[in-house]
Amino acid sequence: MNNDMLQQQVKKIIQNIEKVMIGKNDVAKLSLVALLAEGHVLLEDVPGVGKTMMVRALAKSVNASFKRIQFTPDLLPSDVLGVSIYNPKEMEFTFRPGPIVGNIILADEINRTSPKTQSALLEGMEEKSVTVDGVTLKLDEPFFVMATQNPIEYEGTYPLPEAQLDRFLIKMKMGYPSINDEIEVLTSSQRISPIEELQPVITLDELRDMQQQVKEIFVEENIKQYIVELASKTRNHRHIYLGASPRASIALMKASQAFAFCSGRDYVIPDDIQYLAPFVFSHRIILKSEARYQGIIAETVIENIISETRVPIKRAVK
Repeated sequence: MNNDMLQQQVKKIIQNIEKVMIGKNDVAKLSLVALLAEGHVLLEDVPGVGKTMMVRALAKSVNASFKRIQFTPDLLPSDVLGVSIYNPKEMEFTFRPGPIVGNIILADEINRTSPKTQSALLEGMEEKSVTVDGVTLKLDEPFFVMATQNPIEYEGTYPLPEAQLDRFLIKMKMGYPSINDEIEVLTSSQRISPIEELQPVITLDELRDMQQQVKEIFVEENIKQYIVELASKTRNHRHIYLGASPRASIALMKASQAFAFCSGRDYVIPDDIQYLAPFVFSHRIILKSEARYQGIIAETVIENIISETRVPIKRAVK
């Protein structure tokens, strides 16, 4: 499939998602960016703004298998990964895979379960495989996790450790719709939920082709230097206790390649980095306690670092 056809597929997916997620073009595009970059997304927002609907719409649009895991305090790792059950007829153990075996996984309210169960996702998210009873099972590709958490209600929750947060390529919020968009949501949902009528617009094979094309997006050396400079400044900032790791730099580069692809370009520009850096870096840094007491948030610190960093200029062609 040529590049023009792939670009048309990107538009089709985003337009299809917008049939359900009205007025959420940026959220739809960022979700697709993470999927094409083979990363994962953490959606943090209050209940009822459409987090679950967003994941379902993306899965339906690309004709992927969809699994939902509702995280609760009593959920066990085996409830996520699967379990080996003894079969008395065959006189052997048979493995029954858990809901992690799928293409697009919704980890709903991931901060409501114990760290032990949260960590059950780690191997799958990073290695695209799971190990149960000493046997490693390769997960289907594409494999994409979109986790949700409620930032308001902290009672009875377990904040995600830094090691797990680092596995998410992008962290973002849905936000409330505008008044006009919310009226349109009411109208579209009056008789039947639009998600029930949503049809796939591409196949999984076409999605895999797009993921391969993203890897070929050109990243100039001065763009790579720009990424590393931004990451380095987070490690020496007065408000930051723990800065962005080299893995964060890699994540920003991969996200920028996917964003350039979705924008119809075969090369990355500084604007891609500037737009994506708050989504990629903010959950990977830890602010100092005095900064948090002052009401400073990670996104603001990243935006300040971007504004203070010299933007690379494209070299003249000799």
